[in-house]
Amino acid sequence: MKISEPPAPGATATGQDPAGGQVPPDASGAADATTLEVLRGLDSGPRGLTEAEAEERLGRHGENTLPTARTAPWPRRFLGGVRDPFTGVLLCLAVISAAVSSWGTACVLTVLVTISCALRTRADQRAARSPAALHGAIAATATVRRRAGPTYTETCEREVPTCDVVPGDIVRLAPGDLVPADVRLLRASGLSVHQAALTGESVPVAKHPVDTPAPRADGEGAFDRPHLCFQGSSVAAGSATAVVTATGAGTRFAAAHGGTGRRRGTVRGERPFDRSVKGVSWLLVRLMALTPPLVLAAGAVLHRSSPESPAFAVAVAVGLTPEMLPVVVNTVLARGAGRLGGRYGVIVKRLPALHDLGAVDVLCTDKTGTLTQDAPALDRSLAPDGRDDPAALAWAAVNSLVTLQLAEVPLPDALDEAILAAAPPGAAERYEGVAALPLDPVRRRSAALVRDGRGYVLAVKGAPEDVLDRCTRLCTGESGATAALDPAARARLDALVAGAADDGLRVIAVARADLPLRPRPLTAADERGLTLVGFVGLRDALAPTAADALASLARRGVSLTVLTGDHPGTAARACRDLGLAPGPGGVVTADRVDDLDDAELAALAARTAVFARCTPEHKARVVRALRTAGRTTGYLGDGVNDLPALRAADLGICTKDAAQVAREAAGVVLATKDLTALSHAVAHGRRASANIVTYLRITLSSNVGNVIAMLGAGLLMPFLPMLPAQVLLQNLCFDGAQLTLALDRPPASAADRPAILHPRGLPRMIAEYGVINACADLGTFAVLALVMPASRHIGGQAAFHAGWFTENLLTQALVMLMMRPYGGDRDPGRAGGAGARLARVPAPIRVAAVSLAAVGVGLPLLPAGAALGMTAPPPAFYPLLLAVLALYAGALALVRRGAR
Repeated sequence: MKISEPPAPGATATGQDPAGGQVPPDASGAADATTLEVLRGLDSGPRGLTEAEAEERLGRHGENTLPTARTAPWPRRFLGGVRDPFTGVLLCLAVISAAVSSWGTACVLTVLVTISCALRTRADQRAARSPAALHGAIAATATVRRRAGPTYTETCEREVPTCDVVPGDIVRLAPGDLVPADVRLLRASGLSVHQAALTGESVPVAKHPVDTPAPRADGEGAFDRPHLCFQGSSVAAGSATAVVTATGAGTRFAAAHGGTGRRRGTVRGERPFDRSVKGVSWLLVRLMALTPPLVLAAGAVLHRSSPESPAFAVAVAVGLTPEMLPVVVNTVLARGAGRLGGRYGVIVKRLPALHDLGAVDVLCTDKTGTLTQDAPALDRSLAPDGRDDPAALAWAAVNSLVTLQLAEVPLPDALDEAILAAAPPGAAERYEGVAALPLDPVRRRSAALVRDGRGYVLAVKGAPEDVLDRCTRLCTGESGATAALDPAARARLDALVAGAADDGLRVIAVARADLPLRPRPLTAADERGLTLVGFVGLRDALAPTAADALASLARRGVSLTVLTGDHPGTAARACRDLGLAPGPGGVVTADRVDDLDDAELAALAARTAVFARCTPEHKARVVRALRTAGRTTGYLGDGVNDLPALRAADLGICTKDAAQVAREAAGVVLATKDLTALSHAVAHGRRASANIVTYLRITLSSNVGNVIAMLGAGLLMPFLPMLPAQVLLQNLCFDGAQLTLALDRPPASAADRPAILHPRGLPRMIAEYGVINACADLGTFAVLALVMPASRHIGGQAAFHAGWFTENLLTQALVMLMMRPYGGDRDPGRAGGAGARLARVPAPIRVAAVSLAAVGVGLPLLPAGAALGMTAPPPAFYPLLLAVLALYAGALALVRRGAR
């Protein structure tokens, strides 16, 4: 078998990596081939490469460094902001305004476009950080074995820069070393490695060489293979000699980082915020594109065109535009993100992610560390016949304590800590430790020799099959009676272990042997003729806040889908303890997922809450299937193996202790693995979305009504109902007042349902509220025509302009106060729960509404009004205007009441 070397930079790799990128051909070959085949395929040997071979390979494969993604310069990112449809239409309106000499409008729109592009550029700059931070997880130097030349038999171990390590190099690993590349173990002694940078798991993993690897088991990922170590991991204990199989871009660490969405087939689809804003923007673009031609056509048909008609048509289109939408959106999201960070330690890396949090209706997560703690807990201690018996726990505690004391274990094992914490006080201290053999990944058991008053006792615990193979008898009662372990008894014990495993327990067998004399020294050969004491069953300890957090998320309409690599019984047990039903079909394993196409998987994922034995590819497929089914998905993960799912989800979520690449891919970072904080984050996201919906409701109901009224006035009156400068001033006043909507406090019901800005709800909003506003404007026209019959004259036109200007600002102030309820609308684009009532108006909004009304009433009476072409309306106008406003407020109240 020939094991090909990693491709040179730029070459095409084949195979799918668990982290989401492409796997070099050697990666899979080195995992499944024998040790000799790997060495031959790499043209290497135990003596290492010659200096000339290493130099040649370095030139061929390139340096052992992470690939760096080139980021676009800031001017290009700034101009890229114009690609947003809404920003683009503002720019087009600015150009058109300049073409018709409406310089004030052009300047205002240009400033708004600049602000919008600057905000987008800043957000992109924070999201597109350089991957240079990943180099902190890469070793600076490595110990390699090299020869001076092919005729030299003596080898020399020396330190070389990690960037100079090449495929085929023989490297030495010692405690504290960072693994410099992907390697295949040749020899190892008590080796365990930290793979947190790759998998997010904090517990060290035992590694050992395997000459002929067994076929990969179901659910076993590359990081679980005992004979492979990967770049980005570190040595916790022990030592090893290994051959380098992949470097640079060929490593799984680099593939995981390089697959950030730039490769074909891995680009993340549009996020919920992007889809929502684009949908709303294009709807408004269509409306604004129709407005100027209609105004000009109406004037041409009626032969009432004037030199100011083009500028007026543009001003009408600008009046329809919610110019402050980018500013309001970013202010709302920034305020919500700041509160989350200050109160709950939730970091929103990009502002749109806060909206996406509010839109999430299904959360996908692994089990360990989120639903359960990283440490196990005792569930039961059983005798060989299945009854509860503390003897197994007591002897397991003796083994754990002596092993920790005498075996020089570098880090306490989580199982030992759980056993000692659950053991009765003093159960292990009454024995004197003599010698110990720590847990070995091949033996899969540990042994402790202790002394009591009668002699020596050997206590052994470990994997049930390994311990039972060395047992000849078993305990039958509390008096210490024993019986032979015959085939029938072995079958019963196997059934007992299988049942406990199916119940979600991690089972440890405990045995003992009385030794009349102390063996010198204690070896694995002494682990024979044992008597089975019983079994200790450990379960995953539930996270303290998991149950309450799941209940809170469920109340908010967020369902949970568990994607775990654990045994189906373990996953089912944890979910059962949390009150989470797996679904009609129970726990689904990954092998069933492999048999389904995308459509079938989408249907299965919609009714299943727990998937077990999942590899990273399975997790990503399930997440994509949920999105295909129309669900807005969030994924909570910590390791490189979570990257495919993090990228496949609408929103990636991780903790601050996650692998660097996971933090780069996520949009939200939690200070702790606590779903309670996530529940609060979802609520803040929905309230932020509710504020954005309120802004759209208020501004469109007013703007659309004004546009309809302006079009009607163009058909009914021989002059423009409002001059372009007056339209621009009115828009600026209203836009400035609407900025206070970012400081609104939506009611609690706004967080009860997923919130997405649906553009399909806007036409109904326009039909209901825009027509009411237009009727108020047309009623004002009638009032003005009644009290000012001489309005055809220049002075009458100025008073008419002033009267409509006053009515516009008063209705806009009124709508800011009356259009704030969030819950009772039948508008599909709303955010919040049904039945919400009008909340108390915050002080900033009250001040803005009063100021808007004061400007509307007072400006026409001041000299500044005369400069803008307005004169004070006659006194008879104001009582009639109050009647129009009262009817307008009543109509709004009736529509809102009918919408609940």
